[in-house]
Amino acid sequence: MQYHGRVSGPESLGRMLQQARLVAGLTQRDLAKQLGTTQKYIWELEAGKPSIMMNRLFAAMQATGMELSATITVPDDGAERDEADRG
Repeated sequence: MQYHGRVSGPESLGRMLQQARLVAGLTQRDLAKQLGTTQKYIWELEAGKPSIMMNRLFAAMQATGMELSATITVPDDGAERDEADRG
């Protein structure tokens, strides 16, 4: 199963990142540890906190007519369940 969304700014990017993290079964702390950053930074990303880099990125996208979309792939647990049922 997959979820698709249009990314139109830092806020929608943050929401998609949050959903992907949740689908992956990770806490903000887990993700921060994997990335070598802080939980606060992950929270700021998910909240769509404005930054110069993000503002410039989305301004450039808008100026050039570029659209960004995101896809979250939900792991298929069916194969794991089938094996457990057989065992």
